[in-house]
Amino acid sequence: MDENWSALPLGKRPPGRWALASRFIVADLPEGRRLIEHGEVVIEDDRVIWIGHRFEGELAARYQMGEALVGPGFVDLDALSDLDTTVLGMDNQPGWKKGRVWPADYAAQAREMYTPEELAFQKRYAFAQLLLNGITSALPIASLFYRAWGETVAEFEAAAVAAEDLGLRAWLGPAYRSGGVILDAGGTMQPVFDEARGLAELEAAAAFTGRIHGTAGGLISGMLAPDRVETCTETLLRRTFAHADAMDLPVRLHMAQGEMELQTVRRLHGMTAPEWLDRLGLLSSRLIAPHATVATDDDLARYAANGVTVAHCPLVSARHGSALRSFSRLKAMGIRIGMGTDTAPPDMVLNMAIGLMANRIAEGRGDAASAAEFYDAATIAGADALKRPDLGRLAIGSKADIAVFDMADRMIAPRIDPVQTLVYGATGRVTRATIVDGRISMRDGEVAGIDLKAARARAQAQFDGLVAKYPERTHDHPPVETIFPSSYPAHPTKNEVLP
Repeated sequence: MDENWSALPLGKRPPGRWALASRFIVADLPEGRRLIEHGEVVIEDDRVIWIGHRFEGELAARYQMGEALVGPGFVDLDALSDLDTTVLGMDNQPGWKKGRVWPADYAAQAREMYTPEELAFQKRYAFAQLLLNGITSALPIASLFYRAWGETVAEFEAAAVAAEDLGLRAWLGPAYRSGGVILDAGGTMQPVFDEARGLAELEAAAAFTGRIHGTAGGLISGMLAPDRVETCTETLLRRTFAHADAMDLPVRLHMAQGEMELQTVRRLHGMTAPEWLDRLGLLSSRLIAPHATVATDDDLARYAANGVTVAHCPLVSARHGSALRSFSRLKAMGIRIGMGTDTAPPDMVLNMAIGLMANRIAEGRGDAASAAEFYDAATIAGADALKRPDLGRLAIGSKADIAVFDMADRMIAPRIDPVQTLVYGATGRVTRATIVDGRISMRDGEVAGIDLKAARARAQAQFDGLVAKYPERTHDHPPVETIFPSSYPAHPTKNEVLP
């Protein structure tokens, strides 16, 4: 009865009714989330139809995962969908001197740094990375620093094709904005706006979401994605939420995420961004707001009162010296907290680990929150933010969106409890398989629809090309070696024999 898992065609649904058996199953039962040891999940088409210890009914096949943890796939509310430029700023500061803010002379003739073909490839490559890390549902995010203005409908048409080909559940919508911050000749940050351009991009984005929502057998959904809050005008935001209300779509808006935003919004509106949106009547349960690391107490109270979901991205925040203060505190206030990755690698397991550690440091106690709370945030809470009770769970009737984690060969730490061991002792590299809508999207490091070895080489070549262009969009236009110096001085001669 047991079949060869490795012989299953990648990118396909196993035929008929089939079971996935494993040492550990995270199950969502009527009485709550439970851990089943030596259990199995039964799947038919795109749904879970049974979960328990041993299914005695008729099956087409049973696949044994052995010493593995089988659970719901992760829901990534802020999922990387380009070649991550935040890594360029980790050891290269301040950001405004390193191409993270446009100088005025570049802003006057800003252009796309990638071709349409390169942008389409990046979505496909990034989606594959998400699947490699057990992420089954994703809301893509990309940087606009290297764009002429916002994202294009064409690249998101390509993104929809890529998500369907690779088998990723995705909420898609091009990012748009009314303005941005530039550096004047003296190096002072100045906000600049072109509201007409932003409104035109919003209308194009709204039309796109209307076309693609529910396509690919329900795999593709729409969202509205205005860029960071300091780049948006009141009119742009009001029209965004009007469209979202009419189409019942989520809105993701980066807010309360950094000092530059905080100072810019105060300069423009005389208050913090959450207070501004609250006064506009735009805080609501459809809003997903990464990252909340500079949110004030009053801001957080506004989030709680209006049902806003914070997309918590601990890894990218920690890399830049900030943290949510804190996960435990926000939960105690009644704020909904989902998880995002927002950087490379898009490793949700690593984000849970960093988030748990940062939370305990912020709280000053070693018992603040638990591995299970972060696992729930990466699954249930993200699905709830999207109003999808059939996602982020393994329950009868839920979508067959599943992640399988190795608890033996790829796990370095001895196991005490599979969820604790996953969060405390692993990274996403222990992901053995990712199943989306009942389809085998990733297995043992292979993703359906992409040659990852060739794709990695292509991604590196594109990234090298972007870095080479950084001087033209950096204040005072220094050479690349000045913008991004080597960690250690380069050895001056190539052929000298070293002692």
